[in-house]
Amino acid sequence: MRTIAKKKQASATIKHIFVLMLENRSFDHMLGFAGLSGTDAATGEPTRVNDLVGNSHFNVDPKDPGTQVPATWPAELKMYSPDVDPGHEFDNVLMQLCGTSACYPDLGTKKYPPINSSGFIASYRKSNSPSPAKIMKCFSPDQVPVLTALAREFAVCDHWFASMPGPTWPNRFFVHAASSGGLDDSPSSFEEATATLLDGYSFQNRTIYDRLDAKGIQWVVFMGDELPQVFAIHRMTEARIEDRFREFDQFAEMVSDPNFPYSYVFIEPSYGNVLPLTPGDYTCGSSQHCLDDVARGEKLIKTVYEAIRKSPLWNNSLLLVTYDEHGGFYDHIPPPATVSPGDKISDAKNNHHNFDFTQLGVRVPAIVISPFIPAGTIDHSTHEHCSLLAAVENVFNLDPLTDRDRRDREVNYNLAQLLSLGTPRTDAPTSLPNPAESGFHCEGDDDSKTKADDPSPPVSRGEAHPGPIEPSLRGWLHVAFLRHYRLVPEAERESVKKNFLNIRDRVDALNYMKYVNKIIVESRPKPKPGR
Repeated sequence: MRTIAKKKQASATIKHIFVLMLENRSFDHMLGFAGLSGTDAATGEPTRVNDLVGNSHFNVDPKDPGTQVPATWPAELKMYSPDVDPGHEFDNVLMQLCGTSACYPDLGTKKYPPINSSGFIASYRKSNSPSPAKIMKCFSPDQVPVLTALAREFAVCDHWFASMPGPTWPNRFFVHAASSGGLDDSPSSFEEATATLLDGYSFQNRTIYDRLDAKGIQWVVFMGDELPQVFAIHRMTEARIEDRFREFDQFAEMVSDPNFPYSYVFIEPSYGNVLPLTPGDYTCGSSQHCLDDVARGEKLIKTVYEAIRKSPLWNNSLLLVTYDEHGGFYDHIPPPATVSPGDKISDAKNNHHNFDFTQLGVRVPAIVISPFIPAGTIDHSTHEHCSLLAAVENVFNLDPLTDRDRRDREVNYNLAQLLSLGTPRTDAPTSLPNPAESGFHCEGDDDSKTKADDPSPPVSRGEAHPGPIEPSLRGWLHVAFLRHYRLVPEAERESVKKNFLNIRDRVDALNYMKYVNKIIVESRPKPKPGR
């Protein structure tokens, strides 16, 4: 049986916390057929993950109500047209979790409706998918060998949920601020120069980065591309100037330095082609977005783990690999209720549904990695993205941000308690399996040319649909504006703002983002050596 003394001792040795947050995949979709078994983190008894092995679950297609469609494997490593991006906005998730007739708030309880996970196929059909049953497909272990290997070698959390039942942006804000500031869907369009537009998203109690700064604890964000989502947060422009953002290609070299100064490290993947010529094309990134190749994200996970494992930092490190939300893919575990963060709404225009934030979102994979964690550890306790913040606060003696991370510290089995070994393991693998071969390749995969350096021409109205700017694109458009607005001299900012507010449709948005990406690349300083 593990002892509290050992847990405290191991937690005290952690000097570096690394976080890699990927995109849009549910737990069942990624690990539902991995067949993981091991030791219960809380009791020390043998246990197995709550998955789909010998545990059949199904949905019904509204167009074929007499047929049960089970969750099965294998899934496709990449979705191809005419398949579409599964919906994962607030209303999509409401249907997925609560069925086709659900509404929020529930007419009877005035809260989130009862959850039965019955509407995943119905939701994907409503997104105009020609094959809605694909939303029930899951990967086999040999399709995601990197994630599966880490789950077997360290701790897998099989009740880790997105922080709210909705899309990427609010869920990513929760991992930075224990709140979304009231954002309950993808960001709104901007028709006027709001404070959110010009300064980025702010939070009543600020962010984990502010807490770290107040204690003089150093942090850094590694960027997979020039538009990291965290840049949408207020004051991140100044942080960029202060050298708090580094290109990911510097990661391995920097962590190999025994004097690596950063205690908290957040790693943003490349989000791929967020300048699509066809609707929703996020290909050639490493985020594991629904329309991209999963193997590319597996390569990123492998690169991050192996760099830390082979570094002098390993014996004092904790790495969390998780996903922002489920991306519309099926999961059979009903997410539980929770407490509201208790803070104020930052921008009322971004609170689309008057959501009270007392309901967690769909379950996502989460692997906690450290030499102080025994192989085969399984954590059944309830976690969400604020559980990470609670662990960071415990390790570095920080105050909580909102009622969410405060509750996690008081109620849940804290992540730091997974560090149950008194001394670091020496048998943790130094290398992981190679990702599966998907057959999908991008220009530049085998040479030094990167997508950001590709001087592609502007998008014409014959190449792209000139319709409205889709919700998933609005957030990246805002990040592009913030980068542009802060890059130009102050005398030019009024013109930049005016031109941005004149963007009216999708083609305008795509061309603006291409233009900003070009000037970012041209203004990019030469890489600095690691410290």
